Amino acid sequence: MRILRATRLGMCFGVRDAIALALEHADAGPLTILGDLVHNPTVLDTLTARGVTTAQDVSEVHTGTVMVTAHGTSERTMARTRALGLTVVEATCPLVHVAHRAVAALSRDGYHVVIVGQRDHVEVRGLTGDLDHFDVVLNDDDVATLEEHPRIGVASQTTQSVEKVRRIVALIRQRFPASEVRFVDTVCKPTKDRQTAAIEMAQQADVVIVVGGASSNNTRELVKTCGRYCDRVHHVQTDADLQPDWFLGAEVVGLTAGTSTPDDVIDRVEARIRLRAIDVGGRSGRCRTLPVSGRR
Repeated sequence: MRILRATRLGMCFGVRDAIALALEHADAGPLTILGDLVHNPTVLDTLTARGVTTAQDVSEVHTGTVMVTAHGTSERTMARTRALGLTVVEATCPLVHVAHRAVAALSRDGYHVVIVGQRDHVEVRGLTGDLDHFDVVLNDDDVATLEEHPRIGVASQTTQSVEKVRRIVALIRQRFPASEVRFVDTVCKPTKDRQTAAIEMAQQADVVIVVGGASSNNTRELVKTCGRYCDRVHHVQTDADLQPDWFLGAEVVGLTAGTSTPDDVIDRVEARIRLRAIDVGGRSGRCRTLPVSGRR
């Protein structure tokens, strides 16, 4: 049996920088993070072990320093937090900042802003937190409930599938042919790279394993994408989630991971797959790792 790693997988620079910043400030003194720094339980356990606390609301903060997560927040929330006398450290991903600027520009130019994303996701709340009027859509039914506006500006949560976002934009244009619809592509490059690599990998695999936090949107999008090209796709958070019967009859196992998944977690999943392959009688009891360019 062969293991096929996607050419782009795992932690992106924004997540790495956010974790490094949190650990740096944790070493300097008590730190509270407003929400989950990233959506990965292994990372959160590491931060907790270093004494970092988490609060879901600023009213729960009992340290002098608070950190905004990699998902970002609104300027209104930042101002309210600073008004309480707290020192605010931003771990916001630079590409989320790009999305914030794009949304602000659409609103400033007179467009009614529509965000393609999950309404209750922390990043979407940050993107819309400085707007008085906006809509959030994720599927066809959501588009059907939109009201007409002369000018509609569309942006998206950075971790959405770009194919999904473009399809939603097309639906909005179809629904409102008389409106001026402006689309700004705010899906981040690491997400696009991992989606593209996942497609190439999944097309060659009998089974695909996607590694990432259960609440990680970009990981869930990878699962959906791989599912369009491979019938047997499984989402795991750690190697402990793997099941031996997933690999029965598989010659090629594809492996990819979300942008908040640490390298060592991916490596442990691959190592466990090797053991599982032996347990279920993989060819010659051996397992090889190949680049995506290797074909069946």
